[in-house]
Amino acid sequence: MTKQYTRRLMMVRPASFSFNAETALSNAFQQSIGGYTAAEIQQKAEVEFDSFVAILRSNGVEVLVVQDTATPSKPDAVFPNNWISMQADGTIYLYPMCTPNRRLERREDIIDLLEEKFAVKKVVDLSAAEASGLFLEGTGSIIFDHPNRKAYACISPRTDRGLLEAHCAQLQYDAIAFDSTNRHGKAVYHTNVMLTIGDQFAVICLESIRNEQEKQMVVDSLTATGLEIVAISETQMNCFAGNMLQVENAEGKTFLVMSQSAFDSLTSEQRTQLEQYTTLLPVAIPTIETIGGGSARCMLAEIFLPERQ
Repeated sequence: MTKQYTRRLMMVRPASFSFNAETALSNAFQQSIGGYTAAEIQQKAEVEFDSFVAILRSNGVEVLVVQDTATPSKPDAVFPNNWISMQADGTIYLYPMCTPNRRLERREDIIDLLEEKFAVKKVVDLSAAEASGLFLEGTGSIIFDHPNRKAYACISPRTDRGLLEAHCAQLQYDAIAFDSTNRHGKAVYHTNVMLTIGDQFAVICLESIRNEQEKQMVVDSLTATGLEIVAISETQMNCFAGNMLQVENAEGKTFLVMSQSAFDSLTSEQRTQLEQYTTLLPVAIPTIETIGGGSARCMLAEIFLPERQ
């Protein structure tokens, strides 16, 4: 049975991090920061990235760091979880991306590197759907519950229901699709900002699922598999408290990785709830999450691929 978490992660060190005007059209979390030059913002992002990697490694989590290429410019390259997923059966999936400048993040040399290091059986490229205006942005769009073979997704301009269902049929996972919106009625752009699934818990912004039947369906599906629900508010979601990832180190100890702002937004009761199951590991990435509109989980591409024999 596939574990819910992995001990290997891939991260992409930014070369041209900046505010992405293309993605801002559907991402309400992005904000520009005044008073800094492009070079200063890039430098801050590099420092935050390097510190994040160092914290993971100091806790025994294996991190494969890939350097982003300077050209063409890819302002969101630091968020690789949207274009790739790496499954335990040796399959790499490449996903269709909504905004043209993010499609450049799918790099052949990264695939080559993974094929050198791990036992990759096949690469399945789903990106042809872009030509039809259909998108499914990896583990931003889909939250996998691997042991129970379920896939949760909130439908948005970046997450097409038909593609989701077809992909889940490929994987032999059950698709659980629903609508999630902010208080202004705008679709939550990625499921991974409102839902995190660990091995024994689920952190979820239930109030963003406005339809009561859909909300109950999601709750029933989560609790049916024995997960304890930790409900966060929309205000906490806006601090990226839904954007977490459980990871493991070589000793088998697990951590729940999140940004410092996400950690700070949690109540003491919520922290206690989560600490029953795992160790909380906050990282300070204020520049990346404010300008990029994505947080700690978005920066982590899980490597479930088997090792080379």
